[in-house]
Amino acid sequence: MSEPAGREALAERTAQHFPWYRQLQAREGGAPRSLPLITAPVLEAYYYTEDNPLARGGDLYRYRTSGTSSGLRKTIYYSERDEADYLRIKLDVFRQILGNAGYRTAASDMGTGHAEATAASVFRSLGMEVHTLSFREPIGRHIEELKRIRPEVLYTMPSILDRILLAADDPLAFGVRRVILVGEIAAPGWIRHAAEKLGIGPDAVADTYGSIEIGTIAYYDRRHGRYVLTEGLEAEGVGAEALGEGYEPLPAGEQVLVLTSYVREAFPALRYVTYDVVRDLRPIVVDGERRQSFRSIVKRIGPDLKHGEKISIYDIEDAVYRHIRDASVRVNVAGNALRVHLHGANADQALLGRVREELQDRIPEIGAMIRGGMLAGIEVVAEPGYDDERSRGSVKNKKIFYT
Repeated sequence: MSEPAGREALAERTAQHFPWYRQLQAREGGAPRSLPLITAPVLEAYYYTEDNPLARGGDLYRYRTSGTSSGLRKTIYYSERDEADYLRIKLDVFRQILGNAGYRTAASDMGTGHAEATAASVFRSLGMEVHTLSFREPIGRHIEELKRIRPEVLYTMPSILDRILLAADDPLAFGVRRVILVGEIAAPGWIRHAAEKLGIGPDAVADTYGSIEIGTIAYYDRRHGRYVLTEGLEAEGVGAEALGEGYEPLPAGEQVLVLTSYVREAFPALRYVTYDVVRDLRPIVVDGERRQSFRSIVKRIGPDLKHGEKISIYDIEDAVYRHIRDASVRVNVAGNALRVHLHGANADQALLGRVREELQDRIPEIGAMIRGGMLAGIEVVAEPGYDDERSRGSVKNKKIFYT
């Protein structure tokens, strides 16, 4: 599967690996142009199951992630070739990001999962000494280790870096020269804020995008100001209503990202629905080659997100950081009230009012939801104290919390 061979041939190989795929094809008529979408309900019915035949494969890599709607944790399988392709593509992306600067030390401060499990191997392949930190450790431990290690390159998640920057007295003491992000949305305003705290320029913070199902999907290329897809992937955008799960249409310019991978064997990556919403999906020319790209990832939709198809964490954080410099943003929806918590912020009511107006007036979807009664309003709350214990309860905090 390492060479692109067309969707029809890929559909046939997918059906050979996953016999249930033919049932989906039959529902769509079997024509290549109407190949079925691989949605979350499809995967829960056929792949994320205890009787998945791949579970009996002794030569497969297994990676577990958060639960499905049925309450079962998801297990995603990688063949030997899948794993080799994943490492090779990730290594190519890191080389593209780091260039020929000759960095010698790196720290991987991650959650759990495939990215964390393979980070050390990739850095070592680049000839770097790598240290691994656990997100489960108290934030003080992270700070102590970063001061001791002084890694030139820090590979981490935005939520973890938020915790570090809020708690550290002097982030400059870490000596970090480059940051590679993965795992969550990183708005430009947040990136500028994080870079300033570390004493580096925004261009020294590189964002990457991936998933445990597909692997490394894209990286932000500052030459083009866009996310560029990695080798072996085709991308298409579909409207949320096309998923058949009751979603409302997305705003103009936004689409749900759907991926087809020609370098995946142990996962049905043919029109796989990521549920991530991207803006301005279109091909561009990169280093003489036509590559699919998008301008930004703005939110994620899903059956558990309620207003998720309308509320963009990307837009909220970008709006907040126009006014607030030192804060970690946490978005909570209780009933039909939107509450934006600014942890670590010391802001008076006038400043909080300006943030609230920015959110309501500059993000059309939120303003429309308030006018239509879907949201009662926006409350912006400054919380000068920082509770790291609560942040440690979830490695990913750049999402909407419902109470």
